[in-house]
Amino acid sequence: MVRLPIRLTPGASAGRIDGWDVDAEGRLVLKVRVRARPIKGEANEALVELLAKALSVPKSAVAIQRGGQSRTKILVIEGLSEDEAKSRLTGL
Repeated sequence: MVRLPIRLTPGASAGRIDGWDVDAEGRLVLKVRVRARPIKGEANEALVELLAKALSVPKSAVAIQRGGQSRTKILVIEGLSEDEAKSRLTGL
């Protein structure tokens, strides 16, 4: 299991993973954009789908642990180690 800090941008022109960055508090976060708007959980659902596809895991293996109503989130991915997740995301 791996925990990924995410900085989500909803309403983007395209869904994509922009790579690693440092947030205002100095924490490493993965910047992700989704087309969906933050209405009725649509952006969160799009985020889960995008990361599941990028990491080659089922959607059921990806869950939002914290930050459901925030742009900064913590996602938990089951079935991957931290090294596996980072190597799969680095190649994107």
